[in-house]
Amino acid sequence: MNEATGVQSIREALTRYNEEEGSQEGETTEDEEPRACGVCGDLAKGYHFNALTCEGCKGFFRRAIKRSTQLRCRFQNKCSITKNNRRSCQACRFRKCQAIGMRQEMVMSEREVQERRTRIQTRKRLDAPVELSSQQEETIKELLCSHRQSFDSAFYRFSGFRPMDRNALPVGEDESESELCSLSSTSLSGSFETPGNQEHEEAGKKGSVFTALPHVADLTTYMIQDIITFSKSLRDFQSLNMEDQISLLKGATFEIMQIRFNMVFNTKTGIWECGHITYCINDAVRAGFQPLLLEPLLKFHHTLRDLCLQEEEYALMQAMSLFSPDRPGVQQHRVIDELHENLAVTLKSWIDCKRTGPKKHLLYPKVLSCLTEMRTMNEEYSKQVLQIQDIQPDIISPLIMEMVSKNPCSDF
Repeated sequence: MNEATGVQSIREALTRYNEEEGSQEGETTEDEEPRACGVCGDLAKGYHFNALTCEGCKGFFRRAIKRSTQLRCRFQNKCSITKNNRRSCQACRFRKCQAIGMRQEMVMSEREVQERRTRIQTRKRLDAPVELSSQQEETIKELLCSHRQSFDSAFYRFSGFRPMDRNALPVGEDESESELCSLSSTSLSGSFETPGNQEHEEAGKKGSVFTALPHVADLTTYMIQDIITFSKSLRDFQSLNMEDQISLLKGATFEIMQIRFNMVFNTKTGIWECGHITYCINDAVRAGFQPLLLEPLLKFHHTLRDLCLQEEEYALMQAMSLFSPDRPGVQQHRVIDELHENLAVTLKSWIDCKRTGPKKHLLYPKVLSCLTEMRTMNEEYSKQVLQIQDIQPDIISPLIMEMVSKNPCSDF
C-alpha cells in the first residue's frame, strides 16, 4: 500500500471512529447499566457489608444489627421485598440481606465509626492547603510594621555614643580579628578577672575597670528605647494597664534585644555586624560580663541564626517573648495568656503555610526551645548587670537599671 493510500485509510478510520462515537453518545453500554440492589431492587450505589445494595438497605442492615430485640415476621417469613414495600416487613428484609451475603461482622461499632471519622477528618486537615486566617495576616502585618519602624539593622540612628575602648585585652599585631573574637571556656575565663577591692577603687577613679562598658551601656540603652517603641506601637500592648505593660517590658527586654542582635549575627565569624560598627564576644567581656552568661549566649546566637528565620518569624518571636503571662508582677494573666497562645498558633501557621522541606515540622519546636533558653539567661543577665554596677557605678544608664531591677518602674 502506497503512502497516499495509507493516509487515506487513516483519515477514513478517524472519520469512522468519530461517527461511531457520535452515534453512541447518550447510550449506556452493558458495563454501564444501572445495577439493582440485591435486597429490594432499587438503584444500588455500591457494595456495602460485602453485597451490592442501595443506601436504604445499607442503613437498614446497620440498624438491624445494632437492635437489642429480635425481628419477627407477622406472616410466614416469605414476604416479597421490593422497593415499594421494603418497609412493611423488617424481618424478611433482614433475612434477605443475609441471604445475598451481607455480613454482620463488617458493621462497625459506634466507637469504631467515631475513630474512622476522626481519621478521615485528620487526613483531610493534613491534606488541605494551609492558609493563614485574615486575623493572623493582620497580626503579622502589624508586628512586621512595628518591628521595621523600631529596628534599624544598619544602626544609622545609633549616634552620640561614648567610644568603644578595646584596650583592656591587648592584641598582638599578628592576631586577627577572628582570633580575638573566638570563644572557648578557657579564653573567657582568662579574659575576665575580678579585681581586688583596692584595685576596684583605684580603677574606678580612673574609669578603666571595664573599658568597653560606657559604649556597651549606650548601645543597650539605645536598643531598650527601640524595644519600648516597638511594644507601645502594638494595639494589644496598649490595651493593657500600665502596671502590666511595665512588668512585660521588664521581663522581655533582654530577650527581645537578643532576638534583634541575632538578625545581624554572622555565624561564620562570630561577629555582630551592626552597620558601621562590629562587635565580638570579647567586647562583652571588656564590659564586665562573665562566662556564666556569655558562653550560653554565644551558643544561643549560633543555634538561632542557623534556623535561617524569616523577618516575620523574628517579629513573632519578639511578640511571644513580650506577651509572656508568667512575668513577675503581671495582673491580667488570662488576657496575656490568650495573646501569647494566639501568637504561638500564628507562628506555627506561618511556618506550615510558608515553609517547605523535610525540616519544616521541626522549626516550630526549635523556635520554642530558643525562647526557653533565653528565659534561663535572663536572670543571670540582670544579676551580672547589678554586679557590674557595684564595681563601676555611674556608667550604666538609669533606664538599664530600671529594666534589671526587681522594683516596678514608674514610667517608660
